[in-house]
Amino acid sequence: MSRSSAVIVHEGAEVLAEAVASRLINRLADAQAQRGEASIVLTGGRIAAKVYGYVLESPIRSVVDWSRVDFWWGDERFLPAGDPERNETQARAAFLDKILIDPERVHPMAASDAVATPEEAAAQYAAELAAAAGGSGVPAFDLLLLGIGEDGHVASLFPGNPALDAAGAAVGVRHSPKPPPERVSLTMEAINSATAAWIIASGSGKAEAVDEALAKGELPAGRVKAAGHTRWLVDKDAAANLKHLEF
Repeated sequence: MSRSSAVIVHEGAEVLAEAVASRLINRLADAQAQRGEASIVLTGGRIAAKVYGYVLESPIRSVVDWSRVDFWWGDERFLPAGDPERNETQARAAFLDKILIDPERVHPMAASDAVATPEEAAAQYAAELAAAAGGSGVPAFDLLLLGIGEDGHVASLFPGNPALDAAGAAVGVRHSPKPPPERVSLTMEAINSATAAWIIASGSGKAEAVDEALAKGELPAGRVKAAGHTRWLVDKDAAANLKHLEF
């Protein structure tokens, strides 16, 4: 586990999503109070869409100046721009298109109709990250959101896939076990540079992966060790196999 880590269990998916939304708003507000700006790495999936919806509806949403937030992505499906399966498309529909943001601070990964290969998209993203970080590496993300797959993958870093051990900031992913087979992802190195990483899990289908990742640390999710803190934010169904937890 990371230098600072915790597992926080919520009653159900809706309670989990609402709680994560409130935590997210407060996290970005705190960053802006310190520096005047903030950065977040977005994820995809059903529970993420719920979180974004609760952020949009939150009565405390206005404590964040969203025009001074940099939005990045942890991974992306290598599909044409606007494809409904892209994480960017989901985030824009659920959240970004409905708030006042600075378009220059929104940093999607290149789509398949813009570049030829996922490797080219990864190289472009690494260069954009390096520029934002002052010339090399990646920015110190204030918050990085991750889902977890039933196989324990995070972002598009799957067990046994060479991308899991890639160096640098971003990597082209081929032969993904989940469609589509071509993707782009932050590397584990980039993920672990975040000031805070939150792994969000909902549903009984995630229970085995959550337990194995936390118990053994061998699955991709178990290798998340953020520079500041890592939080596992889960509902009771996803935590069902964690026998050592009382809830």
